[in-house]
This record gives sequence, C-alpha cells and structure tokens, in this order.
Amino acid sequence: MNKEEIKGILPHREPMLLVEEAEVTGENTAVGRYHVRGDEWFLQGHFPGNPVVPGVVLCEMMAQSCCVLLAGKISGTATPYFTSLDKVKFRHPVRPGDTLRTECTVTRSRGAFHFASAKGYVGDTLCVSADFSFALVPEEQK
Repeated sequence: MNKEEIKGILPHREPMLLVEEAEVTGENTAVGRYHVRGDEWFLQGHFPGNPVVPGVVLCEMMAQSCCVLLAGKISGTATPYFTSLDKVKFRHPVRPGDTLRTECTVTRSRGAFHFASAKGYVGDTLCVSADFSFALVPEEQK
C-alpha cells in the first residue's frame, strides 16, 4: 500500500500520518516503512545538533503499521486508540536519513480490543520493540 491507500484505512493525516508504505504479509502480520527526512516536526528540538526520533513517535509508527491489518474494521467507521504499551525497549537511535521498517503482529483480538507485538528496524539493526493494545472506537461513541 502507498500513502494514499493507507489514508483510506487510517484516520491520521499529516503531520501525524507516520507510515508511508505498508503491506500485509500474513493473516495477522504486516510490515510498514517510514523514511525519516530530517525536517519532521518531532525532530525540531529533539535534539539540536543531534536529531533523534522520539521513542513515543517510534511506538506510534509501529501502531499505525499494525492498524492496516484491521482495514475492514477501521475505514471511516472507527478510530484506533492506544490502550496500553508494554515491554517497550529502545535499543538504537533512529536518525534523519534512516528508513524505519516495522514488523507487527496482531496476537489476539477481543471485541473492540486488539493486542499486538511489533519491532522496528533500520536495516538489520533492531531499534525498538513493544507489545501494545488498542481499541477501535466507533465514531458515534467519541
């Protein structure tokens, strides 16, 4: 999927759309990509002279990539909200010029709640990993 196709699934828009390409690679797995250009809002001031993608943004990138697995449940009818982050580990900084490749798996679903595990890589280097959950909240319940 390209960015325009992803916009058909996710409610996020620039500057918060943090996945540029995504593909479903299995029944419960997906891969996403985001190329860090260096002019993003989240790098302004983080850190001057040493720009590093903030950890919370890395987690958001992984979650957005995972949401493409729920395309039929999200598209225009529900919004995905984080409900938990667990076992988050930051192992290597992600910098301008890097392409973060996220690999995510939905491990289980229960009603509106979906549980996932994800890892983010630059090349073969593991940069971030986390378990997380999110709820799909129908538009009328916001």
